[in-house]
Amino acid sequence: MLDLVSLDYVFLIGYFLIVFGIAAWATFKEKVNSSSSNYFLGGKNVGWFVIGASLFASNIGSEHLVGLAGSGASSGVAVGQFEVIAGFMLLLLGWVFVPFYVRSGVFTMPEFLEKRYSSGARTYLSWISIVAYVLTKISVTIAAGGIVFEAIGVPFWTGAIIIVVATGIYTIFGGLKAVLYTDMIQMFVLIGGSVAITFFGLSKLGGWGELQATVGDSFFDMWQPMDHPDFPWTGILFGAPILGLWYWCTDQYIVQRVLSARNIEQARKGTIFGGFLKMLPVFLFVLPGIIAYGLSQQGYFELESNDQALIVMVKNMVPAGVRGLVLAGLLAALMSSLSSVFNSCSTLFTIDVYKRWKPETSEKKLVVIGQVATVIMVGIGIAWIPFMANVSDQLFVYLQSVQGYISPPIAAVFLLGIFFKRLNAKGAMSALLSGFVLGTLRFVLEMNKAGLTEGTFWHTFATINFLHFAALLFVVCATILVIVSLMTAPPAPEKTEGLTYDRKTKGKAKGSRLDILLTVILIAIILMMWTYFS
Repeated sequence: MLDLVSLDYVFLIGYFLIVFGIAAWATFKEKVNSSSSNYFLGGKNVGWFVIGASLFASNIGSEHLVGLAGSGASSGVAVGQFEVIAGFMLLLLGWVFVPFYVRSGVFTMPEFLEKRYSSGARTYLSWISIVAYVLTKISVTIAAGGIVFEAIGVPFWTGAIIIVVATGIYTIFGGLKAVLYTDMIQMFVLIGGSVAITFFGLSKLGGWGELQATVGDSFFDMWQPMDHPDFPWTGILFGAPILGLWYWCTDQYIVQRVLSARNIEQARKGTIFGGFLKMLPVFLFVLPGIIAYGLSQQGYFELESNDQALIVMVKNMVPAGVRGLVLAGLLAALMSSLSSVFNSCSTLFTIDVYKRWKPETSEKKLVVIGQVATVIMVGIGIAWIPFMANVSDQLFVYLQSVQGYISPPIAAVFLLGIFFKRLNAKGAMSALLSGFVLGTLRFVLEMNKAGLTEGTFWHTFATINFLHFAALLFVVCATILVIVSLMTAPPAPEKTEGLTYDRKTKGKAKGSRLDILLTVILIAIILMMWTYFS
């Protein structure tokens, strides 16, 4: 339980007023309900700063704040590898994928797959994405939000439902434009709250040197042994990029932001800005968990659960009057993540399912269908929460592990598809379906691993590290994609023209000198972080 004072409530109330004020402004000024393009893609006139801020804020949900701190308390900075690698993936999105996505004029990633391969590939990705959002985004974010509300005395389910309804209101009526602009504001609140936690915790402990002496060098090593249960260096090197490629470069939840850009240049600048922002979580979200562990070692408090690290820090280290700012940051993370996934879900269902079924549907009715779809997704996500405990006791690891089962085949068909014209629809569907079967089998076996005999093939299959599994599954799916494509007829010219790399597209993909310079600087920062935390 957190003890709040009047100033804390001022911060919280002010936060909600600002968010709803910005959402109302975006909704009515931009007339987002007038067309599907305005509602689902923000009118395609968004600038780089808003795109980058939204990429960061929508990605950093409560599961990051709670889960990254929890993993930091148990394993140190190793979990921060996902954040650092995200910088590379955002550069890949901006330089490699954005030119094709923006020029193709698509609303969704499944729609792009249909242009490149077939309607079957589009159908697969549409439904697998919707299911993935329920399993790995909506339910996990709602559960993390419930943990936050429990800390201020609100029952878990009551708090979860309240925040879902509050977020749903402005998302349903304001569309992507409202989501993007509220994300921009929430980015500042999120960073401010996290800086406060880190500052007060580190001050109490006695500074950086005291923290290192208390927790030991192993907590500051991103490169863990190959037999590490969660973050082996082999998994980080070969498996984590597969997850990152899928999430940052092919997932509707993220890519929808760059699709809203007014042009390719603004989209690329937004991804570079987002890449710089993704260097912050190691210090703002993972570090508080390490500090919490260090403080518990010195006897300041006890950690009953690693996932409680962040809340315990707020309660014991952040002074009354500032806790409202921190809680506002937690709510910003929750609401930005939820609003983004709500909008992405409604876009997928409306454009890739309903509009294909009834192509004559009017623009305004498409908006209404998207709003109804959002409400349904929320209910399904809440119902799934109780089942999450069967997979992992670390929230963030659960999120990443489920992604590891569904991302490799999708990453393979996107990445290889834009570089090799010879790949066709039959190869893509073979890779997608094979990956789905193997990924589903892995998920089911892991849910029931307690009943498997140790040392058997099935037990090994169910318990192999999820990053290693992701790397192996990517290789299998890529091999199937290539072999089946080469054994069947080549794709029609319209399936590759403007959708794969050639001399013409290479020329159009060039960026400005400033973009190149910023890209080099970002890569240098990543390399320095890898060197320091090793």
